[in-house]
Order: sequence, then C-alpha cells, then structure tokens
Amino acid sequence: MPKPKYIYTLIAAIFLGGCKIKQNLPEHKPVNIPQQFGVKADTVSSKLATLNEFFADPALAALIDTALKNNFDLQVAIQNVELARAGVRFTQGIDMPDLSAALSAGARKFGNYTIDGVGNYDTQFSTNLDSKQKLPSPVIPDFFVGLQSSWEIDLWGKLKNKKKAAAARFIASEHGRNLVITSLISEIADAYFELLILDNEQKILEDNIRLQQEALDIVKVLKESGQANQLGVELMSAQLLSSRSLKVEVKQKIIENENKINFLSGRFPQHIERKTVAWENVIPPKLSAGIPARLLENRPDIKQAEFDLIAADADIYSAKAAFYPSLNINGSMGLQAFRAAVLFNPGSFAYSVAGGLFAPLLNRRALIAELMASEADQKIAYTNYRKTIVNSFTEVYNYLNLIENTNEMYELKSKEVEVLKVSINISVDLFKSGRATYLEVVTAQRNALQAQIELINLRKSQFDGVIGLYRALGGGWKNVI
Repeated sequence: MPKPKYIYTLIAAIFLGGCKIKQNLPEHKPVNIPQQFGVKADTVSSKLATLNEFFADPALAALIDTALKNNFDLQVAIQNVELARAGVRFTQGIDMPDLSAALSAGARKFGNYTIDGVGNYDTQFSTNLDSKQKLPSPVIPDFFVGLQSSWEIDLWGKLKNKKKAAAARFIASEHGRNLVITSLISEIADAYFELLILDNEQKILEDNIRLQQEALDIVKVLKESGQANQLGVELMSAQLLSSRSLKVEVKQKIIENENKINFLSGRFPQHIERKTVAWENVIPPKLSAGIPARLLENRPDIKQAEFDLIAADADIYSAKAAFYPSLNINGSMGLQAFRAAVLFNPGSFAYSVAGGLFAPLLNRRALIAELMASEADQKIAYTNYRKTIVNSFTEVYNYLNLIENTNEMYELKSKEVEVLKVSINISVDLFKSGRATYLEVVTAQRNALQAQIELINLRKSQFDGVIGLYRALGGGWKNVI
C-alpha cells in the first residue's frame, strides 16, 4: 500500500502539470494591405509564371542553372538551413527523459574525526558481516555499472515552446534560402539582358562612328577646296573621338556585366555565351501583379519574417516559464560495490530515484535579462514583419508604375529617334550644297546618337521593371531546390 505522502506528491505533480502560464504576449496588430495597387494592375491573376516560362532564353536558363549549383550566397543559405535543422534535432527530445549507460570507478577516504570515518571504523568490529562485506581501509573504492536517467517534466510548456521556436526558425531559414534564390535569378537575368542591350549599344556606336568618319572625310575634302575651314575639321574629329571613347566605355561595361554573371555563378571571369539579338526584338515578357494579399503566399521574405515572429513569441513564453518551479526527476539502476570482485554479485544490485521542485527566488538576474532580451527580439521581429509587408507592397507598386511609364516614354523616344535619323541625312545633304554649317551636322549626329542610346536604355528599363516585378511578387524560387 503506497504511503500517503507519496500519493500527495504525485497528485501535486499532476496538478502542476495541468497548469499553464498565461501567455500575456504583446498584441500583434494585423497589417492591413490595400486591396489593389492603384495602377493598371490585374486583380484576377493568382498564379505566377514558372521560371522556364518567364525566362525562355536557353542561354539564360543555362546560366541560372549554373548559378543555382555554384552561387556562394546560396551555398551559405543552404548551410544556414542545415544549422536550423540541427536546432530542431537538438530540441526534438528535450522534454523526454535522458538515459545513459554508466561505468564508473572511484575512491573515497574519510577523515578519522567524521561521522563516516568513525562509522566505517566501527563496522570492522561487527559480528554480522561476512568477509565480502568488510569495508576496505582506509581508502574505500566505489564501482558502478548500470543506467542513469534525468528528466525535467515540462510543467509550464517551457520546453514545448523551445521546440516550437526551433521549428519556426528552421522554416524561416528555408524561406531565407528561397529569398536568396529569387534575388539570384533576378540579378542574373538583369545582367544578362543588360549584356544584350550593351551589345546593341556597341553596334549603334559603330554605325555612328562610320557615319561620323564619312562626315569628317567630306569636311576635309571641302577644306582642301576652300569651302570649309580647320575649325570644322576639328569639331568633326572631336565628335568622332567622343564616339570612340563611348565605345570603349561600353566595352568595359560588357566586361563588368559578364564578370558579374560569372561571380554569381561561382566561377572565374570568362566570356558569356549569348545570342545576338537586335534590340528592337528584345521584348520584355508580360506579367500581371494580381491581388496584393497574394504577396503573402509568394514572397519568401514575408514568410521568413512571419516565422521569425512565431519563434520570438515562443522564446518569450519559454523565458516567462523559467520563473516558475521546475520538476526534475533523477534516477539510476545497476550494480554497485566497493570491491570489484563482488560487483556482479546479485547482492550488488542497487537503484536510486529522487525528484524535486526547484523555483528561483533570489538573484534572478540571468532570468530577467533573458526575458528582457526575448521581449526586445519579439518587438524587433514584429517590426521587421510589418516593414517587410509594407516594403513588398511598395516594391510592386513602384515596378508597376515603372513599367507603365517606361512604356509610354519608349513610344515617345522611338518617334524622336526616327525624326533625328532623318535629320542626319538632311544635314549632310544640306552641308554638301552649302546650305548648312558643319555645326548643324555635328549637332544632328550628336542628338541622334544620344537619342538612340537613350532609347535602348529605355528598353533596358522595361526589362528592369518586369524582372523587378517578377522578383517583388516572389517569383522564381518554387520547384528549384
């Protein structure tokens, strides 16, 4: 029949286990996202194009595939996921008993004027002990082989919330990896289309250099016949040198963009294979924005911030639970003896069990500091969550306006280029007939060149807007790793 005091202890433990801490966590006000972006945006689309659908260029697809395998930042992000996975693994059995095998040997020597020393000495004269039970003197060995266990019973949910925090951080790290993937793909695509545009810019400069050389040759001929002077030759030469300088500058930009792609792909500088496409045929893909609330479904940084906030909430709960009593049970079972010869004798079987409630009363600086840090981390996580949502909406809004306004600018600039191209031929013909000055020819050539460069840069801005929108909507990471 169990003794009443043990029954009362068991009932008290069960009662404490049923108690819960009032969470009393800071209230998270919901972030109200506008129902639409306020520009000409599709509010019906709910699915983004896949990576292969959006970036259909085989050369670009090959570069993205290489980068996904070799990119340095992505490799670090993958290892961060593994670190978070290790944290989950560590907390999986945190609320279960620990069990370990033990094999130990030790020795003790008690003072002659201690209770243990005097008692051990007196046992030497006992008549009811056999030879195996005689205590060695003066040093008493202690041998043990068996099992040892310790168990902290999770009365208040402290350990449960540590597991919850670790799991949330693991999921957040996975979304962090997805964010790296999205950014990586958009950076490579942006640099790749920049290369296509720079190739075309180089071709435009070569065409203009040819036209300017022809104009310079005409001025030189006219100078020899007395119809022009040295000033015209110098101005035409300066214009030609400026264009050649721009061509070298574009060449440097091509090298930098190629090596940007190479670095993102985790490799040393080398030529980037790409097709030659006239800039008029480099058409940006179309993309719909959809409903703003669906950003929450696709944006990896929003999901990452959300699970960081969940982990921070769980940390606060664990920090508060640390102020409450903890119930610990320790036990051991095995063979123990002070003589090795009798260690495996059935009479050497021994066990122990002990349990206790421990509550911090004084000098709780560490617990208070941990709670303060957890509350600060939670506020930071909530602020970052709200910031990420607002920033995500703003990015999409900006890119939608960029696309709309750039398209309008492109149409106007295209008309300007056509007019200026015609003006070059007219100015040269007028100059030959003496009805225009060389200054007018130089001005016409310079304006036409500038307008053409601005036009192809507007094409690049169109790509920047569409690729940026694709990234801002959280595209590119699904079904990649």
